[in-house]
Amino acid sequence: MTTRNAPRSPLAGTPSLLRAINDRAALELLLAHGPLSRTGIGSLTGLSKPTASQLLARLEAAGLVVPVGTTAGGPGPNAQLYQVNPAAGYVAGLDVTSTSVRVAVADITGVTLAEHRVATKGWPAAATVPQVAEAVAETVRRAQLAPGALREVVIGIGGAPDPVTGKLRYAAHLPGWHSPRLAEELAAAIGAPVSFENDVNLAAVAEQSGGAATDCEDFVLLWAEEGVGAAIVLAGRLHRGFTGGAGEVGYMPVPDAPAKLKSRQKVTGGYQDLVGDPAVLALARRHGLRGTDAAQVVADALAAPAGDAFLAELAERLAVGLAVIASVVDPELIVLSGATPTAGGERLRELVQEALGRMSIPRPEVRLSAVPGPPVLTGALQRALATARDALFSTH
Repeated sequence: MTTRNAPRSPLAGTPSLLRAINDRAALELLLAHGPLSRTGIGSLTGLSKPTASQLLARLEAAGLVVPVGTTAGGPGPNAQLYQVNPAAGYVAGLDVTSTSVRVAVADITGVTLAEHRVATKGWPAAATVPQVAEAVAETVRRAQLAPGALREVVIGIGGAPDPVTGKLRYAAHLPGWHSPRLAEELAAAIGAPVSFENDVNLAAVAEQSGGAATDCEDFVLLWAEEGVGAAIVLAGRLHRGFTGGAGEVGYMPVPDAPAKLKSRQKVTGGYQDLVGDPAVLALARRHGLRGTDAAQVVADALAAPAGDAFLAELAERLAVGLAVIASVVDPELIVLSGATPTAGGERLRELVQEALGRMSIPRPEVRLSAVPGPPVLTGALQRALATARDALFSTH
């Protein structure tokens, strides 16, 4: 028996819901495959030609797709091709370090239109918001866009926003970035929504989108250079932890490098003391290698007579921390990223793989970063694009 006035779910296959699903599917296909015809859309989605035509007309009227020429060379008349409209929206990604802020602006298809880098030396803490807003505005100008064109801004930063207070944690090296209202203050100054994400997490996003982890849903990314950190991806999703601090392995106690709690906020020692830049330079000196830039010393070691012994010991140190992580997470894959592993190239990767095999029962594959651009900046753009597309493609 049917109840006369029983409530009906508003999402139970209504025409508007089905249209929204089909529209989103078509837009994702256009982003993945490039320009497609009505027939191509129909073939990939299973929609009839009339339905595909109505869909494309709807998206064109909303400004989300544009015609871009016709097919040629096949039997029958040429067919109109469509692509996602690059001007439908724009986003920005930022990579914040202790020495600089790097900004990139991209259109909604993911094409980077402009990049800009500003040094932060000498910035007073109170100038962070206006200086960052000006750096973003300059990048927008270089992209030849009008002020206010951005739909989303994602900032990659060495720390983790506290999910309760909003204050940046693990980031004493970044004065001026600790206001609990910093996201709101920057959003007001920039004129677009602003969110923060841990920089190493964003490097993992980049590897997952178009780097070494595109075929993997369970992996750990180890970032090693001036700072040391990790990103953990489980079932395809970033694992941030209860307080947002998952992956803060720089102060993880490991053999020969115990962590020391000096106060409630200050911790020293740990894994950072084994594989951070100062430790790498000290290890290099012990092997007769000189230099002031850790990545350059590692790169030089590839051709130096004493270089392989140095790289082998560095690989052992890297593997110590990775063995601890692997024993807890048991990932399918470990991605080495940051200036130090990148400089060591395939030789260092090979040595880390061998050392990890000797230390750990789980023996995940070790790969080098394969992101074509700066990993953190690339990941920030990817995260901003995902958010902007969700909003834009769902509300047209």
